[in-house]
Amino acid sequence: MKIIIGKYEASLYLEGDGFTCAISLGFDATGKRQCVKRKGKTKAQVRDKLREAVEDLEAGIKTEVRYSVEDAVNDFLEKGLKGKAKSTIDNYRSLARKNLIPQIGAIKLKELTADHLDKWLDEQAEELSTRSLRLVHQVLERAIRQAQARDRVRGNVASLVIVPEGQEGHPSKAMTLEQAVKLLEALRTTAEFRLSAYVVLSLLAGIRTEEARALTWPEVDLKARTVAVYRSVRAKGDTKTKRSRRVLKPKKAVEALRAHHRRQAAERLQAGEKWQDHDLVFCREDGTPLDRWQVRREFQKITTLAGLGEDWTPRELRHSFVSILSAHDVPVEDISDLVGHVSTHVTETVYRHEIRPALTKGVQAMDKILKRQSRSA
Repeated sequence: MKIIIGKYEASLYLEGDGFTCAISLGFDATGKRQCVKRKGKTKAQVRDKLREAVEDLEAGIKTEVRYSVEDAVNDFLEKGLKGKAKSTIDNYRSLARKNLIPQIGAIKLKELTADHLDKWLDEQAEELSTRSLRLVHQVLERAIRQAQARDRVRGNVASLVIVPEGQEGHPSKAMTLEQAVKLLEALRTTAEFRLSAYVVLSLLAGIRTEEARALTWPEVDLKARTVAVYRSVRAKGDTKTKRSRRVLKPKKAVEALRAHHRRQAAERLQAGEKWQDHDLVFCREDGTPLDRWQVRREFQKITTLAGLGEDWTPRELRHSFVSILSAHDVPVEDISDLVGHVSTHVTETVYRHEIRPALTKGVQAMDKILKRQSRSA
């Protein structure tokens, strides 16, 4: 039976326990016949499927019927993250593996609907934080956008849905002055931790953990007692903003860095030919870069030893720095300069319960605050 679909003539015939409809598109360059087929239980189903196939054909869509959401996401993770930081790529892969592919990965991309996504997002909202929920939606939206750019799908259904609110994330907290002194005292009385200077610098200068991991020895002047923050482990090595590039003068932190320098020199000798020189201030025993999980594990050991428990993250050292300075009347303008914020508005918004210091003045204030507290303890 011959039927007309768009500008094409199609053949509709019984096959098995249903119907098949086919359109011949002639021959390709190798002489192989090209044909579009669709199957269904009823004539109406087959016509609808073939009509959609024709619309795709006329729109230049080339995707296979079997191309799924999982295929699109995997293609995006492989090809769509060039230039992104490794931590970003790892985070996207983890979210896709745990919260996207198992739930909707099997759905054919062309058959994905807003109803599918609403149901999926509502289910994920019961366990993910709002930030994670938006990230996992972003992975899907960008994966479909890439597929769309490669003529695999006509529209981006992920752009049409509203992302619901998720669970409250783990709120950052700040140490009190007493807790900060306790932490520094624990580090002073033990030499077992390789990242002692990392913790001291983060607490007394308020630098970001990604800035500390990227710090190199040419940026540390042990004689002048300055630390230049010029880079981070973000993509391309840039700091978060231009204002984040700053020179600090944390006297006590530099003393810790001087001891750390001696320790690292001994590690370098012991490693011998295995040492990989990246000029990093904070690195592994063979000179290679640290990842955030290694820093976090070491930091939690330190806070546990100090009697503060293990429910702390390295980024909370920066929050503590801001909090202590703010509590001791260091102006928000100075704090904003020190932490490298674009404006005091950012400081007040992000660190409303804490705040941060001014390049030299703020860091010196931190040294004095802790010194007074240590004398009275």
